[in-house]
Amino acid sequence: QVQLVESGGGLVQAGGSLRLSCEASGRTFRRYAMGWFRQAPGKEREFVAGINWTGCSTNYADSVKGRFTISRDNTKNTVFLQMNSLKPEDTAVYYCNADLVGMVVAGGPGDYWGQGTQVTVSS
Repeated sequence: QVQLVESGGGLVQAGGSLRLSCEASGRTFRRYAMGWFRQAPGKEREFVAGINWTGCSTNYADSVKGRFTISRDNTKNTVFLQMNSLKPEDTAVYYCNADLVGMVVAGGPGDYWGQGTQVTVSS
């Protein structure tokens, strides 16, 4: 089992940047594929980005391609989401997700979720 804690959310103007972090507990972090999802008010939770166990394979939702970058540091049990050129429609609660099977890289969530961090982009 793994516990996930997100940080780095906040309020930013359109065009700005934020870097989200998700720190995982335990010594098995490198066994998990990791992903980021988001949920805006009144909308379903949606896939944002995923990364495999080694970090050599990534996948992004079309809406964030070219603007967001997912990465991981297995020595620090942490996955990151660098968000550039932010838009008001990126406003949402962002959730970290861990997946032993690896489906999160293709957009399907794994079993473990963080508590979420709010990102608000003003126009």
